[in-house]
Parts: sequence; structure tokens; C-alpha cells
Amino acid sequence: MGPVVPTWSMRALTSQDTEWLVALKEAAMRPDLERLGVWDPGRSRRRLLEELAPASTWLVLAAEQRVGSVALRPGKDEEWLQHFYVLPEHQGRGLGSAVLRDLLDRRDDSRPVRLLAVRGSAALGLYARHGFIRERDHENGVDVVLARPSDSSPATTSTAPRPPTSC
Repeated sequence: MGPVVPTWSMRALTSQDTEWLVALKEAAMRPDLERLGVWDPGRSRRRLLEELAPASTWLVLAAEQRVGSVALRPGKDEEWLQHFYVLPEHQGRGLGSAVLRDLLDRRDDSRPVRLLAVRGSAALGLYARHGFIRERDHENGVDVVLARPSDSSPATTSTAPRPPTSC
């Protein structure tokens, strides 16, 4: 039997969550980036703040506490899964898989979903289990581009974020 997934919910990101999100990214990403010899806290912070789209970003809550984040941002020909971080002490319990499955199941857009993942990250297995395939190495030399192909359902062009649910 697999791990017992904690009860979780999502809520919209607010401006008061920004510093917590910066710290979450560091906690979740630093080990992989240090392994590759490219950890730079200033760059990490800048990149997060430059890419952050609050209207498309949610916090993951367990026991009413912030434990993760996820964003699904519309792009020109796809949607981008971004800022998908779970605090290390909450990883390996099925929470990330539950959140990702729920997010993908609720999509009403048949375009592919793409994301960047750090080369060699344990998260690559999570994404593979949810139908993502490696497209190519990213030009930054650190990430790989993964894609989950389009669904067979009719195409829609909705770019409005879907409201989060509780599970």
C-alpha cells in the first residue's frame, strides 16, 4: 500500500505570500541546484519574481498550513506548469502526485502542458508517472523541457485559471 496522502487544499497566492514562496523555492530546489554546482540565491529569487503570475499561482495547504505551490500559466501554444514546489518534509507522501493529478484533471484546455525540471531531479519520476515526456535539454544547461501531449478532447482556448479545489 502506498503512502497515505494528507488532506489538502489550494488557495490563491496573495502578496503576503511572496517571501514565503521565495523560501519554499529555496527549500525545494537548492539541493538539486547545489548538486549541479549552480545554486545562486539571488538569481533564484530574481527568476521567481520575474516569472510569477499571481493570478495563475496557488498555494498548497495541508492542515491549513502552507506546504507547497503550483502555477499553471497560459502560453501561446501550451500551458506552462511552474513553481511546483513542496516542502521537503512533505515530499514522498503522495501530496505532489495528488496535486498534479487534480490540476491536470481539471484542465479545460487541450493544448500540451510544458515545464522545466532540473536535470537528474527526483521530480522527473513524478512527471513521468503523469504522462510528461522529455522533449529536450534547455539551453540554460541546467533544466530539461518536459511536455504532456495534448489531450484527445476538443481544443479550447480558455486561459482563465481554474479555481482550486479541496481534496
